[in-house]
Amino acid sequence: MVNLHIGFDDTDSPKGGCTTYIAALIVEKICSMDISFMDYPNLIRLNPNVPWKTRGNGSLCLRVKCLEKDVNRIKKTVIETVEANSELDYIGTDPGIVFVYGDVPQEIKKFTKKAEQELVTIEEALKLTERVKAEIVRFKKGRGIIGGLAAIGEDLFEDHTFEIISYRTVENRDKPRRVQASSVKIMDKKFPLTFNNVDLETGRVLITPRGPDPILCGIRGENPEVVRRAFEMVCINEPIERWMIFRTNQGTDAHLRRISAVEEIQPYSPVVVKGEVSKNPLTIQGGHVIFSITDDTGEVDCAAYEPTVSLCKAARKLNVGDTLKVYGGVRPTSSECPLTINLEKIKILDLNPKISFVNPSCPKCDKRMKSMGRNQGFRCDRCGFRSSELKKQEINEERGLERELYITSPRSQRHLTKPHCRYGREKTGTSEQLIEKWHYP
Repeated sequence: MVNLHIGFDDTDSPKGGCTTYIAALIVEKICSMDISFMDYPNLIRLNPNVPWKTRGNGSLCLRVKCLEKDVNRIKKTVIETVEANSELDYIGTDPGIVFVYGDVPQEIKKFTKKAEQELVTIEEALKLTERVKAEIVRFKKGRGIIGGLAAIGEDLFEDHTFEIISYRTVENRDKPRRVQASSVKIMDKKFPLTFNNVDLETGRVLITPRGPDPILCGIRGENPEVVRRAFEMVCINEPIERWMIFRTNQGTDAHLRRISAVEEIQPYSPVVVKGEVSKNPLTIQGGHVIFSITDDTGEVDCAAYEPTVSLCKAARKLNVGDTLKVYGGVRPTSSECPLTINLEKIKILDLNPKISFVNPSCPKCDKRMKSMGRNQGFRCDRCGFRSSELKKQEINEERGLERELYITSPRSQRHLTKPHCRYGREKTGTSEQLIEKWHYP
């Protein structure tokens, strides 16, 4: 028997296509060969800040156990399916397929972590495939080799979630999705082990994408049974071509890299860094909020964008001297903007007191007094009391902030962002035996 890991990526374009859909097609064909899967298909999201991504920067890995005589037939099926269903006419679509046999080398796992958190090049990926003797197939420039290799290296032994994705029939892919919003909201309440189904601030349904891709809807959750049962509860008023359950790193913060100093921040990297607010928040056109943090090594701008809503509201209340951890992707320096962290989360560690001074209250009638001029004391308009001895009163203002974690609203969260509800639900270990019904057909 042979353990075969099949990774592939970069098959879609902004105009359509979907790598998860190709995975579903391949699964149907491999299952007809009576070949067993070692795990659910792995949907691996990589660094969301890379400049050349299409949508969610997702790559796929299928892991099968087969007889050696079946390997060539499987490879032929994968190659033909990827070629037939990729958006090859689009100039930026460059699919790549990687085949790895046996145990996944540690070198590939290290490469994966870098691909989740930094920038990697096609040259790095190609050199690694040579060192570990992986087989590759490239279409056009073959940039998909990067994602294919990275998907193979992510064993999801650390925290992971599941997603059930359903797909539309061809004739409906250019039409509005017919998923009943009220049923999604009922499902959301009945299945608390799912997440990001509905944006509570606006009531907007989040399980349906808006683009031209073949996905009908996707429901994310903590285990395969719960996402399948939740999916069965949603009212869908159009035909479903197929569906499949994926194991994934979505909702785990796998992309965020903790760094020890501001000077270590690199463009395009998702980071977590501690600092002190050095410039008060400024609300700019569009409702976006900009402030700066600093430490002993440097200063960096932070941006909370208007669609993040709750995060934006918290950012507006920050003051110079507040101590924070900020989480987000780094936008490179440009002619318009300096190096900036586009915020996904803020954790407030300490709040600097905000002091204001007000005129004293009248000791006779308790009405707020008025100043009679610089260094001339105060006068009460109600009872006429005057005093040159009273001083302005110091008040510690309420900040409207707590020492806690603030996260962008669900409708603007990235695939990898861990939502509030997942804290405390983290899990480790390999997947248990696959449930009986994990894909259709």
